[in-house]
Amino acid sequence: MSEPGRPDGAPGDPGAPRKAAPEPSGVDLARVALRAAKEAARARGDVAQQKKQARRGGLRSGARGDRRDPMALGAAINRLLTERGWETPAAVGGVMGRWPEIVGEDVAKHCEPERYDEDERVLVVRCDSTAWATNLRLLAPTLVARLNEDLGHGTVRLIKVNGPGGPARRYGPLRAPGSTGPGDTYG
Repeated sequence: MSEPGRPDGAPGDPGAPRKAAPEPSGVDLARVALRAAKEAARARGDVAQQKKQARRGGLRSGARGDRRDPMALGAAINRLLTERGWETPAAVGGVMGRWPEIVGEDVAKHCEPERYDEDERVLVVRCDSTAWATNLRLLAPTLVARLNEDLGHGTVRLIKVNGPGGPARRYGPLRAPGSTGPGDTYG
């Protein structure tokens, strides 16, 4: 029935009864184990490659922009200001840099902004003479309106004008004979 040299149940013998496939021998087991190890190593290599790319700055983006792409410097600074809540202090700092443009050259020569109190929304300005301090006090409502127009409504509520700094005041009831008082003007 079967051909010589061909075992019973071989694939070419339709009439022969089929026998169960023999268990893989040592060589076959080694091949199967090697194939599984290669696939596992390949999978681990892919994971390691992805980790390496993530450490180097992530996977490269394609033709379209996404969050991993570099950001323009101006956009990055604006995002930082927004995230930290620094919009108002940064805007007021810009005003201090553009003070001559806002108030005019003559006033800027004699009056300069010192500080901004964000909680009270007060801009403190120092003048070099009492005459200029008085003049700036008269211009204060106009300047507040101009600043709020530039910075946003309600950013500056009040401009506090300080005159020139004089000598240290001597407080107390006793004074040395011949001492001069604080005086009227120092400029």
